[in-house]
Amino acid sequence: MSKQKDAPQPDQEPQHSESPAEAASKEPPKDPAELQAWNFQRAAEKVRQFPQTSGVYLMKDDVGRVIYIGKAKSLRSRASSYFLKAAAEEKRTAELVKEIHDIDYVETESEVDALLMEARLIKDTQPKFNTDLKDDKSFPYLEITTREDFPRVEFTRQPKARGTKLYGPFTSAGSLRGAIQVLQRIFKFRTCSLDIEENDPKWEWFRPCLLASIHQCTAPCNQRISKEDYKKDIRRLRTFLDGGRATVLKELQKEMQQAAEDLQYEKAARLRDEIKMLEQLDNRGDLESHAQPEVFYIDPRKGLQGLKKIFHLPEVPRVVEGVDIAHLGGGETVASLVQFIDGIPFKPGYRRYKMKTVEGVNDFASMHEVISRRFRRLSDEGEKFPDVLLIDGGKGQLNAGLSAFRELEIEPPLVLSLAKREEEIFAMDHDEPIVLSRHAFALRLLQYVRDEAHRFAQHYHHLLRKKSTFR
Repeated sequence: MSKQKDAPQPDQEPQHSESPAEAASKEPPKDPAELQAWNFQRAAEKVRQFPQTSGVYLMKDDVGRVIYIGKAKSLRSRASSYFLKAAAEEKRTAELVKEIHDIDYVETESEVDALLMEARLIKDTQPKFNTDLKDDKSFPYLEITTREDFPRVEFTRQPKARGTKLYGPFTSAGSLRGAIQVLQRIFKFRTCSLDIEENDPKWEWFRPCLLASIHQCTAPCNQRISKEDYKKDIRRLRTFLDGGRATVLKELQKEMQQAAEDLQYEKAARLRDEIKMLEQLDNRGDLESHAQPEVFYIDPRKGLQGLKKIFHLPEVPRVVEGVDIAHLGGGETVASLVQFIDGIPFKPGYRRYKMKTVEGVNDFASMHEVISRRFRRLSDEGEKFPDVLLIDGGKGQLNAGLSAFRELEIEPPLVLSLAKREEEIFAMDHDEPIVLSRHAFALRLLQYVRDEAHRFAQHYHHLLRKKSTFR
């Protein structure tokens, strides 16, 4: 291998393809430039084994730091593009390519999941080559007020705790803002911040804004529409957002075709863009699955009191710990443990573990190991146990955790597991799952703990390619 000063320049189609295992078995060169090229080639070969599914890929430098995170509809196709000659020559990617020494991936169920995971990972790890998404912005939502005589429709990143109907999270703030403009032209709702009440005389002579003049708002601020008629428009809008969009899109497409036939090309182009923006509203996460903890109001005090009442505890619990298991590309199993005190995350109490005794993908055995290690240490050091231990998973994960306590001959705290799909709570000494209202404060608190444990595991497990256990 010749000595190179710049990034390696791979051919479009390498003559020989070796597996990552074959590449790893070779002795790495000692010369820094040659080592860079050698690692780059290993990463290029590794990408060839990536799945053709959606997910997030993580590029690392020579000391294992994540330097770039990207999302992909097809992991193999997207990640491979960085190892072509064009990527090393392209101004936007040239500097990044020079520093690539390794690459990993995390699969997701959909492209939307990949986008949401990418944003969270970037915020947590702050890779040097990710210029976007490093701030603390949340994902955008469309919010409709429900407790006003004339409900408002708003773009928001910080949804209100109550009194609104929420749609999202959406994957693109620009698409959502554009779609709101299109929807406003169709449904003529208001987006202002005025507090308008029906039959309030002060609005009789109020001068409406420009939106009323261009027929994009029915101007309830000037009493030009009744409360009943306005709410009919809002109901139509909600029907559209809840899935009844086919009729509206069909009407817009018909109008676009007619404009083209009438040689009104500017109008046709505008309608085409509006249709595209409305169709892109499908690119959003499911609210139940992807809502951030800050989206729904969580009252820690009421949540803890709810746990006391539901599980007949002698007193209100104070310390809740959550455990989750994660994998990196089918391997590199890691467990996360998060700690909440009085319903609030206590970051100094967070722990991360790499499995010592479990090989391959085995969530039950991994859960058994991490709980054994956690509570053996607490017992040996005379530390106080948490009041509640929450396990991410169903009945199987709960039984795996309880078996760890039996083997240690330790009396467990209240041990629960929370299954994602139906949000059923499985509890020790309960034969049947407990199903709470989706609005119950106790369930929301458990969801917050579960989701935080999942976030903590997913966002950091790609770094666990070291021999020692994380502190």
